[in-house]
Amino acid sequence: MAGGGAALGALLRAVNALLRQRRYHAALAVIKGFRNGAVYGAKIRAPHALVMTFLFRSGSLREKLKSIAQATYTHSRNLAYFVFTYKWLMALQSRLQGKKVPFHSFFAACLGGWLVFGENNPINSQIIMYLLSRILFGLSRLAVEKGYVPQPKQDPFPLVAALIWGTVLWLFEYHRQTLQPSLQASMTYLYDDSNVWHDISDFLIYNERPASK
Repeated sequence: MAGGGAALGALLRAVNALLRQRRYHAALAVIKGFRNGAVYGAKIRAPHALVMTFLFRSGSLREKLKSIAQATYTHSRNLAYFVFTYKWLMALQSRLQGKKVPFHSFFAACLGGWLVFGENNPINSQIIMYLLSRILFGLSRLAVEKGYVPQPKQDPFPLVAALIWGTVLWLFEYHRQTLQPSLQASMTYLYDDSNVWHDISDFLIYNERPASK
């Protein structure tokens, strides 16, 4: 037993020594990027899938749990693959060119996005929409920082909020099919289901009146 513990200790010391080697840093960063992508994807998707599934999805408990597990696995896997691909391409380009330049990041992410997130499915669609909203905000701020757009005299956020809410509710009311399914489900719950009730049970306690047995 003691011999096994000593062997394990020696193995851990060897691994730790390897991890501290600067010449392996780029390769090890790719591996840890894969790990972090998998963990972060699971942390983000699992609670979201849990809430959305139990709020809006019908079916048995087994079906709901399976749906949550599948969504979590897909998000975790895709993010892990993307981070791995991105960091590997960044390291490769830097090695080939001898230095890191801004275009490397754009090219690596474009190729990774094409390979990993190119399939049009609900998980990838949600991730792309999440990124798109933040890109628009980021580019707007960058345009002001670079002087391409003059610094607003007043905070433009109230106007942006008004236009976004006005547009999304207009789309929901008159062109609902253009919205992403989970957003449709959320808005149906908020704006359509609140127009229907029969008694106190489905006015305050339930969204819909429980089916009679």
